[in-house]
Amino acid sequence: MARSAKAQWTDQSIAARRGVGWAKKPVSHNLTEALQGKFHYTIGPYSDPVLTVAPGDRIRIETRDAFGGAIRTERDKPTKRLRMPFVNPQNGPIMIEGAEPGDALAVHIESMLPRGENPCGTCCMIPYFGALTGTTLTATLNAPLPELTRKIHVDEKHVRWSTRVTLPYSPHIGTLSTSPEIDSINSLTPDSHGGNMDLPDMGPGSITYLPVRTPGARLFIGDAHACQGDGEVCGTAVEYPSTTTIRVDVIKGWTLEWPRLEREDFIMTIGSARPLEDATRIAYRELVLWMEAEYGFDRWDAYMMLSQCGRVRLGNFVDPKYTVGAGILKTYLA
Repeated sequence: MARSAKAQWTDQSIAARRGVGWAKKPVSHNLTEALQGKFHYTIGPYSDPVLTVAPGDRIRIETRDAFGGAIRTERDKPTKRLRMPFVNPQNGPIMIEGAEPGDALAVHIESMLPRGENPCGTCCMIPYFGALTGTTLTATLNAPLPELTRKIHVDEKHVRWSTRVTLPYSPHIGTLSTSPEIDSINSLTPDSHGGNMDLPDMGPGSITYLPVRTPGARLFIGDAHACQGDGEVCGTAVEYPSTTTIRVDVIKGWTLEWPRLEREDFIMTIGSARPLEDATRIAYRELVLWMEAEYGFDRWDAYMMLSQCGRVRLGNFVDPKYTVGAGILKTYLA
């Protein structure tokens, strides 16, 4: 049987060329809601592991939506059903055998499927949360925007936003992370460990590379989105419970300062900070340094070239820190 185009490109990926477990036949694991038990709202080195896997293994994970399933109808108001900051529940931590500080963890998202009865998608406007309202970090004297809830039908092809508009099902993982070395960081905040990046490219067919800073890496995953526009402007995407299948691997001695991402046709570096321009600076700086270290470019030539062909993807500008991905097509790296 011929291999799919996706399998062919991943066989030439960084993970395939450098991962210690990519060539082996993967062992499959199921991380169900029942096995997960307690979901986590912080990402750090202090929670008890829920699963241990080997490099190259595959994991089928049942994620909850960002609201933990608490918002069931359009009559439900977030302020009545949610208790902040206990949102964005995370599966994990998953331990990966042999992962040590200074390595990189490769996470290949193979598939994402809707889970549960429809309408399983949820989008909300939450007071003092979002890009076009005053927040606790962008303080104003304006009253909050209206509190609204939208329930949405999601299937493997479509997101039925309204009777007027049907959007394509374009899933991605909003929060993907290894553990910081000492800090425990809330699951809404992205940083150099990964976290709530809300980057639309981080879906099926992507491989994310995360820095390993604790033994076993301690992988956290959650916050599945059925679709999302750049910036996640109102503060929430089409949040939904998913069955997400990933494959993990370890790249020894590849020390990363910030997350990186690879797809079939481009590579990307990811920065998270406030203000937004600093997140962009981090992402572009990391891309320049990557091109210099591993693709044979002179640093200043890479810098000038990215001014002509660099690509920027806005993850979110609603969370405590904002996320930007800076990328370049692989055709320019050959």
